[in-house]
Amino acid sequence: GSVSMEREQLGQMASRQITFIDHLEKALMRIENKTYGLCKVSGKLISKERLKIVPHATMSIEAKNMQR
Repeated sequence: GSVSMEREQLGQMASRQITFIDHLEKALMRIENKTYGLCKVSGKLISKERLKIVPHATMSIEAKNMQR
């Protein structure tokens, strides 16, 4: 039981890391394309504070809140 639960937790952690790396790679592509920091909803700049917290953000906090 314990080994199986630990394996499952490690698998979940690995999956989250893979997803995070994918988001960062896409952010690097946006930097190369000169679209990094632009909200995909409004086209306006995403605040520096948000990008410091979530460097791979694609939406401003306002757009993200409207999505909910």
